[in-house]
Formats: sequence, structure tokens, C-alpha cells
Amino acid sequence: METLGSLNIDVTTLFVEDLQRVRAFYQDVFGLSAVYVDAVSAVFNFGNMSINLLDISEAYGLIQPGTVANRESGSRFQFTIRVDDVDAVCDELKPHGVALLNGPVDRAWGVRTAAFMDPAGHVWEIAQQLT
Repeated sequence: METLGSLNIDVTTLFVEDLQRVRAFYQDVFGLSAVYVDAVSAVFNFGNMSINLLDISEAYGLIQPGTVANRESGSRFQFTIRVDDVDAVCDELKPHGVALLNGPVDRAWGVRTAAFMDPAGHVWEIAQQLT
């Protein structure tokens, strides 16, 4: 039997309060079309994995008896996309109305990064290897 740690993460489900707004953001900023859409979800393929945007009203049924945090609770993770030129990507994000949380900044571990948030509060980082 394979150990779970040796398998790829296939889909990450993000709980969102305003599905239509977040879906439009992903289409506009990432230049993607949803591969699946229904009244409560939209799925986007990102190269090696998929992101499922799920209306928060449906989240409780998936994780109960666990609790669902709201956007104001703060971020507990971030997605990172490796790019060749962080500054150029930041320039490309501006016309889409994307406000950076931070960066571009050179990190002590040899990576130049910038971070932004989707409308549901999920943090995305773009990262360029410097060394």
C-alpha cells in the first residue's frame, strides 16, 4: 500500500462567501476557464492540481463536525506559483486590480516574492528563484 505522503495532492477546495466574484477573479487574474461549474462550485485546473471554489454554505456538510472559518479569521496557508520574473508578473497583475499584500521583496533564502489575496481571502504568492 502506498503511503499518503507519496501521492500528489489532486484538488484543493477553497470555501468562499461570494462564488461568482471569486470565480470571476480566477478567470481574470489567472486567465483560466472553469473546467466544471454548478450552482455552488467552480473548478479550475492549475497544471498539476485543481482548485475547487465551493460556496461556504456547502462546506459544513463536507467537514462536520469540524468548523468552517470565515474570511475575517485570517489566513492559515498560502499558495505559491514559481515564476521567472516576479516584477513582470506584478506589472501584469495591476491592470486586473490586484493589490499586493507585500513585495516584490528579496527574501534571505534566495527567493524574490510578492503576495496578493483573492476576494475570499486566500493568499497567493509568486516566487522567483534568485540563486
